[in-house]
Amino acid sequence: WKEYGKVLKEGLVEDMDNKDVVSKLVRFASTHGNGEEQTVSLDDYLTRMPEKQKAIYYVTADNHQAANSSPHLEVFRKNDIEVLLLSDPVDEWVVSHLTTYEEKPLQSIAKGDLDIDELKGEEGKEEAEKQKEVMQPLIDKFKSVLESKVKDVRLSTRLVDSPACLVADQFDMGGNMERILQAMGQDAPDTKPILEINPDHSIVKQMNVDSDSIEDWANVLFDQAALAEGASLKDPAGYVARVNKLLSV
Repeated sequence: WKEYGKVLKEGLVEDMDNKDVVSKLVRFASTHGNGEEQTVSLDDYLTRMPEKQKAIYYVTADNHQAANSSPHLEVFRKNDIEVLLLSDPVDEWVVSHLTTYEEKPLQSIAKGDLDIDELKGEEGKEEAEKQKEVMQPLIDKFKSVLESKVKDVRLSTRLVDSPACLVADQFDMGGNMERILQAMGQDAPDTKPILEINPDHSIVKQMNVDSDSIEDWANVLFDQAALAEGASLKDPAGYVARVNKLLSV
């Protein structure tokens, strides 16, 4: 696998006649595996899935460390749900062609709404609705401030320790794929991400929607979320200036 693994992965994209055979051979790193070694098969993953789990979850990044430290993993680690960690450039094409395995869909944890009913009971859903009502003024303010940068702002069900993260809309291209295409000199679609904020984080809890600093906070959380997923900031000097201003208050 160390010698020919990437070539086998390419087979999932280029040799559709043998996709079912090759899909049983491919190996990935995962939150259940041994570091960045690609030792986990899709069959291994299925044997460890909780009965109520609906999908095979994965996250993509430009290197293993970035994938393994992604804030999108937080709720999965908290609930001991395995996630495949995909960091080979070809992995982005693999998951676009291998959309299901043994009737289980492959689902990015960094795209679309996260439908993980197996993690939330009725009590959790009711609490989420209450939080949304309380946080709506802050969400509306963030939407107004970040209108040119984001498609939407919403409360997150993915985050536990981080204050914010960026996700792609369900049918939009993810940030990692955009960076891969740009590195290849190809044009990527001009899409905006969705900013998700963690209503339980201490920073978010302390925010006052009427504060003079709320616009700086909105931009700082957006930039931090971009950095956390491996993106480069368009205005790093502006980010540093905002952080210094907030720290000096």
